[in-house]
Amino acid sequence: MTQEWKIYTKTGDKGETSLIGGTRVPKYHHRIETYGTLDELNSFVGYLRDQLVGEPVCQELLEIQDRLFTAESLLAADPDLKSDQKLPQIFEDDVLRLEQQMDEMNRFLPVLNSFILPGGHTVVSLCHICRTVCRRAERLVIKLDSESKVDDVIIRYMNRLSDYFFVLSRKLAHDRQIPDLSWKAKVLKKD
Repeated sequence: MTQEWKIYTKTGDKGETSLIGGTRVPKYHHRIETYGTLDELNSFVGYLRDQLVGEPVCQELLEIQDRLFTAESLLAADPDLKSDQKLPQIFEDDVLRLEQQMDEMNRFLPVLNSFILPGGHTVVSLCHICRTVCRRAERLVIKLDSESKVDDVIIRYMNRLSDYFFVLSRKLAHDRQIPDLSWKAKVLKKD
């Protein structure tokens, strides 16, 4: 008879969870909030990918999801414990890959002369949701870094990733012949 695997462990019923390494922390701990926000972003990236079935960008989004899971695992590790467990890593090449993809997409986009409003198409809006959740995650990673050192490449990756989603939103709009929705600031006229 085989043991049935259950998703629930009941170990978090008192509001605590374990970091990689076994240290128990409250579920509201800043480290948990940080990698939880990356997990939220990862879910939105999956949702975006589901809307783009068959498009070449789907493979890139799958790679981004892999990199986000990697960042989550690194942030979930207890920084004060030395573990024999080998964790996956984020590399400078991952940051460069995002930069190269943005450069390639930008080659075909019109020059941007103003802020643009999110919207115009579901996939464009989803890119902006990914961008804004990524910026929140980036802020949390930076805050965590001020408390407990985070590898700089994770911070750089999160920064480029939010830029990537902005450029991707413009590319997907352009591919669908949807013009940028320029923001027209209303200013108070002087008498």
